[in-house]
Amino acid sequence: MGPSRKSAIAVSLLAALAAATPATAATFDGEWNVQIASSIAACTSGTSVSIGISNGQVASTNAVVTASGRVAEAGVIQVTLASGMKRAIGSGRLSGTSGSGTWRAALCSGTWTAQRI
Repeated sequence: MGPSRKSAIAVSLLAALAAATPATAATFDGEWNVQIASSIAACTSGTSVSIGISNGQVASTNAVVTASGRVAEAGVIQVTLASGMKRAIGSGRLSGTSGSGTWRAALCSGTWTAQRI
């Protein structure tokens, strides 16, 4: 198999994967309520944030907290939450109507759980 044939196959596979990801991620579209927890006493725990997912893209549904990120195949989620100068990065997995993962910020870290609203 020549180099141009291999390149054509690789491009075809990448195009198929790119086309499949938004449809898979779209299964998680909707409003989600995220509960944030931390075992570090000096950090805020028990906070709830609403986020929206559309075509696999995460967006904030709250004027105080901005959210950005994306949901990939199999519900793997990467998200950044920001409020003023504070910023937290989270990752985890969504499955059906719930999800969970971990988050970290400058001096704090913890876990999160989510429920589809």
